[in-house]
Order: sequence, then structure tokens, then C-alpha cells
Amino acid sequence: MALKTYKPRSCGMRARESATFEEITEKKPVKSLTVAVRKTAGRNNQGRITTRQRGGGAKQRIRIVDFKRNKFDVEAVVKDIAYDPTRSAYLALIEYADGVKSYILAPEGLKQGMKVMNGPKAEATVGNCLPLGQIPLGLMVHAIELVPGQGAKVGRSAGNACQVMARSGGTVTLKMPSGEVRIFDARCLACVGSVGNKDWGSVKLGKAGRKRHMGIRPTVRGVAMNPVDHPMGGGEGRTSGGSHPRSPWGKLAKGGKTRPKRKASNKVIVKRRK
Repeated sequence: MALKTYKPRSCGMRARESATFEEITEKKPVKSLTVAVRKTAGRNNQGRITTRQRGGGAKQRIRIVDFKRNKFDVEAVVKDIAYDPTRSAYLALIEYADGVKSYILAPEGLKQGMKVMNGPKAEATVGNCLPLGQIPLGLMVHAIELVPGQGAKVGRSAGNACQVMARSGGTVTLKMPSGEVRIFDARCLACVGSVGNKDWGSVKLGKAGRKRHMGIRPTVRGVAMNPVDHPMGGGEGRTSGGSHPRSPWGKLAKGGKTRPKRKASNKVIVKRRK
């Protein structure tokens, strides 16, 4: 993916940097593989706001992505590279030899016309999905299962990849993008390569309206509010808070550990990310 800049014909274009979408070949999504997004504007089933600063946004259709890749030993051809408005990664539309179509995450280097395969018999090449126990050491993988057969949960956003570090018995050790080193079951499926669209994090929106198109409303700083609205509000003249940063409901916002001490997955983490 490449980024393009614009002539400053307006304030919104002056700082804008957006994707060229040169990899995208799909003109129209496969309707049977999409579903409409129902906007909630941050409200729960009682109509109360549970997530603030949400609302509006353009209409979207979610692409149904095959994260399980459980159609084994059947070769598939990449028909198109597709855009998904609800995720950072691009998708690849593949068609199996028996005519079944599905969307998968498009790894870096996967192009239209290439072939991919799932299962233990697949080779460790870009786009193929096979058990972690059969992937050579040092290779980068993405879309990794945490539990065999559950579907990919790890390494799914744009540019992400985990490195296969070691293998012993029925387990495989991976180094995560965060630097954490973690143990996985060798039977868990993973796709070879890193997720494409790696420049996604460098995109500059250029104007506030682009954020509104995404369904994100403005955020007001607590120190700019009155004491009745926020614990950090009020004060004569400008202040920088005067107390430790906290949420509107008084919960301290910085420095606290959020991971439960007795979480079951603690035993599979060899090295923490910090």
C-alpha cells in the first residue's frame, strides 16, 4: 500500500494523507458474504449510553471473513483483493475448486490469481493456512487460533505478524507484535505471512469530518468542564487538572493494572510485553 498527499486546496486537504488503494481489484462485494451493520450509537438494549462519543457515521456492510479456514486439502484461487470498511486489513476473495467462495485476510504479497490451501498438507507459503506445529521456525504468521478449531483470534489487524520462535512437544512459542512471548497449542491453525496494508497506521484524516464519517463524535476534555460534570473540572482560570487523571465517575485513569492477577492464560505467557 502506498500513501498519497494532496494539494492544499482546502484546510482539510492540507494535512491529508490517504491510501491509493492500488491493490484493490474488487469492484463490488459478494452480497451473500456481507451483512448490514446496525448502528447502536453506543447504547445498550435499554437505550442507555454505555460507550460515549459514538454516533452517526456512514452506512457499512460487514464482510463475513472465514477465520476458521477448515476446508482442508482443497485448492483455492485468489479472485480479488477487497476493501473492508469495518477493519484495517484488506481481504482476499478466494474461490475453491468446488465453487465455494469466501473472504480471508489478505497477507502481504498475496495477489490476484495466486493459489492458497488449508490443512496439514499445505506448504508453508504466503496465504496458506496450516497447524503451527508444521510451520518452520523463524517464519512470520498471522490469524492464529488460541484454541484448536475455534477460529483465528490473534494477529488480524493491518501489518501484524507473529514470529515462530520455538517448538517442543505439543506446543509452539510465538513472539507477538507487542514483544510478548507466548505458548500456543501446536494444533492451532495459523496463516503464513504478515497481514497486508501495513501503512494503514500512517494515514492522516486531515479533517474532523472524516472522524464523523467513522461514527466517532467529539471528545471534550475533563479539565474544560465544570465541577458538576467532571471531577477534573472547574477552577479559576486555566488549570491542568489539579488532581490525578480520572474518569467522569472518579476511577483513576493512569498507572493501574487492568489484567486480572489470576487470569488462566498467565501460565502460557513466557515473557510479558513490558
